[in-house]
Amino acid sequence: MNSAQIFGELLRHFRESAYLTQEALAKAIPCDRSLVARVEAATRVPQEPFAKKADEILGTGGVLHRLWGRIDWYPQVEHPDWFKRRAEMDARAVALREYQERLVPGLLQTEDYARALFGRKLQKVDEVEERVRARLSRQQRFLADGGPFYFAVLDESCLRTVVGGASVMRDQCAHLLAVGGRSNIRIQIAPAGRPGLVRPNTSMSLIELPDGHRWVYSESLDRGHFNDDPAVYQRHFQAYDVLRADVPSARESAAVIRNAMEAYEHHEQERTRRDQVDQEQLQRRQRRQLRGNRPRYPRRRPRT
Repeated sequence: MNSAQIFGELLRHFRESAYLTQEALAKAIPCDRSLVARVEAATRVPQEPFAKKADEILGTGGVLHRLWGRIDWYPQVEHPDWFKRRAEMDARAVALREYQERLVPGLLQTEDYARALFGRKLQKVDEVEERVRARLSRQQRFLADGGPFYFAVLDESCLRTVVGGASVMRDQCAHLLAVGGRSNIRIQIAPAGRPGLVRPNTSMSLIELPDGHRWVYSESLDRGHFNDDPAVYQRHFQAYDVLRADVPSARESAAVIRNAMEAYEHHEQERTRRDQVDQEQLQRRQRRQLRGNRPRYPRRRPRT
């Protein structure tokens, strides 16, 4: 039994000792019941807030949080060759500033969002899962207490480009709201219709390492581009600071994200309602067909 399985078994033990169902624990955290089930089955990596909240609800004295911090959740993760250098920088960075268009950046993606994204390009399920694990592995130190500073400016298109359907996007927006509340993370939205807003020509990252070395990183198709020229970094850094100053604040941006989340929630509810109506209509048609296929017997008329 590996460490993740031990964590799952321990969570199940404490939950059952507290006479709570998976659904009851999920409601108290709050999260989806399937998350509790998958953490207990060691098929889903919990985030640090999950472990801390579970400790609080189950009265474990911090056992789960301490164990969470000692587990290597992503052993033997393999990043694509062209991305390994960037992943190594993320593992050392003391500060990261990002501007992203169209898609939510990898460090902020949910598991389902990442899976849907990789599923567009990759055919093999095992390869998709390996890429998802590799992507989520990069997030751990940024989502841990005392993690590196991470500032993300997302073009509004990141909220509007649908990946995986309305329910995936709803959960992705909820995740942005949750992680954006951490002390080391700030998320701002660059509105689509704001005139005069000067945006970078492409998505980019400004990476600061412990030794003071600074890099500009951008991507093209299956290739990463690095530049550590101080003049280039300074030019992009200044442009980024101006952009952050001109877009809505993190608090104002949270309202934009919340509106998008509620729109996806409404869309999902409407789709569920339509599915229910369609199912009811199908069942009525089937009942009518069954009645129509019954053998017909002549009715006896009363004699007059």
